[in-house]
Amino acid sequence: MQISKFMTPEIIFGNQSLRQVGESLRRLGATRVFIVSDPGVENAGWIERIIHYLGQQNLDYFLWTQITANPKDHEVHAGVAEYRARECNAILGVGGGSAVDAAKAIALLGTNDGSIVQYEGVDKIEHPLPPMVMVPTTAGSGSEVSQFSIIVDSERKVKMAIISKSLIPDIAIIDPQTLMTKDKQLTANTGMDVLTHAIESYISLAATPLTEVHSLQAMRLIANHLRPSVASCYNAEAKQAMAMASLQAGIAFSNAILGAVHAMSHQLGGFLDAPHGEVNAILLPYVLEYNYIAAPEKYRQIAECLGESTAGLSSHDASRLTLKAVKDLARDLDIPESLSAIGLQPEQIPLLSEHAILDVCMTTNPRDMSANDVAALFQQAL
Repeated sequence: MQISKFMTPEIIFGNQSLRQVGESLRRLGATRVFIVSDPGVENAGWIERIIHYLGQQNLDYFLWTQITANPKDHEVHAGVAEYRARECNAILGVGGGSAVDAAKAIALLGTNDGSIVQYEGVDKIEHPLPPMVMVPTTAGSGSEVSQFSIIVDSERKVKMAIISKSLIPDIAIIDPQTLMTKDKQLTANTGMDVLTHAIESYISLAATPLTEVHSLQAMRLIANHLRPSVASCYNAEAKQAMAMASLQAGIAFSNAILGAVHAMSHQLGGFLDAPHGEVNAILLPYVLEYNYIAAPEKYRQIAECLGESTAGLSSHDASRLTLKAVKDLARDLDIPESLSAIGLQPEQIPLLSEHAILDVCMTTNPRDMSANDVAALFQQAL
């Protein structure tokens, strides 16, 4: 067996766990907290509640919400300037993947010099980060437990993957009740992101028994609960199950990394400013079909976790059921079926393909890919 590490933050999970945000920051030594969030989360009332819990611990704070759906380098730099000007000494990220990724990037530059662009890639952080507590409000990016921060380089229009164990937050607080204020399309898109995390981490070259158990359980939870979660924002059982699926998939991909779906979707997200989960959902069946020969028996396991019966079937036929299950789920959630539907033009494919090959997520894809292979998949999904 290969040598591997398995890392997670302290995890606090469950309804009403939001109440522990103030106490969590206090025991990390925080005195003035820089809150990174977005207007939607603030309008939903979660920031008001969090400020109340900070007040119970006599913690000062500054709220910063100047981020967009795919956080940009210049937004991070603006946040860092505020963090320093307000003399904060801890970071609290509240929101979806964009808010949490931005919070981690601001924490990075809070104690390290230069531009965020300099930290693209693996293990380029030199100095320890300030205390970080993350509260996800979607299920979700999994960023609250991961060593990833995904930030757009606005000049190149590319999503940068910044990867370092320094980016793993100190504490992740997952309160499933926060999912009840999300609309159905965001629930669907983020849910398909969770599915992509679970599948790609499971077939990743860096997967281990410690990551596989989390990947597989996340798939089972998604198969049973994503549709009900999209159907009703008040389905507490479905919300709790999807929060757990997001958590388990996040733990898995943080340690096993991902694959070609994310390497490709990072390019589309940066270039078109498209919703990350939606792009993943469109690309996933095509990449799955391409990767099949690298892990046929794992595809049988995926199909079974997604509710398909594979008894008596060959590995090839079982893999067809994997593709069917993924496509059926995306169709039921009204996810677009083509990249052209979200604005991709054929002439953009060569450049995006060249960039995708350089993405760090491509290194753990189970089947080798060239730029031409990537371009062919983009073309199929068009």
